[in-house]
Amino acid sequence: MLSLQLIQNCIIYINTLIIQQLLSEKEWENRLEEEDYRALTPMIYSHINPYGEFRLDMDKRMAI
Repeated sequence: MLSLQLIQNCIIYINTLIIQQLLSEKEWENRLEEEDYRALTPMIYSHINPYGEFRLDMDKRMAI
């Protein structure tokens, strides 16, 4: 069970980094309303593929 929780925490952490990166870009500065910010959550998982093939670019790193 520990590994499942660890994976879930990693997904939430990466999602948080992605959201922060998007919100820091100039083009998103005036596109979101106050209600949109309240709806943001790092607990999304629709982009996660639990089965199948995973393609990782091991030469590229996310800025953390």
